Amino acid sequence: MNQRSAVAVLGLGAMGHAFAANLLKNGFVTSGWNRTSARGEDLQSAGLRLAETPEQAVKEADVVISMLANAEITEEVLQKTLSSLKQGAILVQMGTIGVEATEKLLATLHEKRPDVILLDAPVSGTKAPAENAQILVLASGDREKAQAVEPVFAAISKGVKWLGAAGAASRMKLVVNAWLISMVQGLAESTQMAEEFGFTPDEFWDVLDGGPLAVPYAKAKLGMIKEGSYEPQMHLTWALKDARLALAAAKESRLPGLTTIAELWQQAVDAGYGEKDLSVIYRYLQENR
Repeated sequence: MNQRSAVAVLGLGAMGHAFAANLLKNGFVTSGWNRTSARGEDLQSAGLRLAETPEQAVKEADVVISMLANAEITEEVLQKTLSSLKQGAILVQMGTIGVEATEKLLATLHEKRPDVILLDAPVSGTKAPAENAQILVLASGDREKAQAVEPVFAAISKGVKWLGAAGAASRMKLVVNAWLISMVQGLAESTQMAEEFGFTPDEFWDVLDGGPLAVPYAKAKLGMIKEGSYEPQMHLTWALKDARLALAAAKESRLPGLTTIAELWQQAVDAGYGEKDLSVIYRYLQENR
């Protein structure tokens, strides 16, 4: 294998586009595919080989990254590529597709392409961290057999947490996102209460800053709330999808808070807020008092 593995990125949305851009910056031969090809055209001048089909994109790739919108699209696209994957290729599924879909994908690969190494590797981080290679990869699968992926991860992230057998990372991603979703809902409610009591978002943050509750993510979301600008780092509709996946996967845990949040966020999505950043739930609360 060459110094730099050939990499294909399936899905050039906010995250996949950032992955492809960082791979190109680090000298990887990179192919890309997206249902709307225009999403990758700006990277062609940097060397992206923009494919017309996912099969074409993966044909010569040593490492294939899947970063697609949901489980259904992921399954559909990867099914198309199975016969086109190189012998011994490493398939890195990085989208948040949940436990059931991950297990189904593992079974499919085991049956139809046992030579392919499947890594379950969703990420912790959103658009801006991805663009700056500051996401954290939650990886699970056969690390020993997938050593060629380490330089790829180094190009697109600030680090990797290896969590065991494939499937473990998707479970941990749901844990992390359940916490994140609960934090954003709590932040929106607390900010609303602070303003009722005469405090600004800046004053709220000043009290948090320097103490154990000063989460940088919360500061960023408070900034969005203050400015009233909700350019999506993580769409509300995607966050709702992740909440639903967590609720479906947790068979024994009691999650009344997350259940209530999912119901509320569904109302916000139905009201037209879904394409905004998840922190827009503050605006929804304000406008529906």
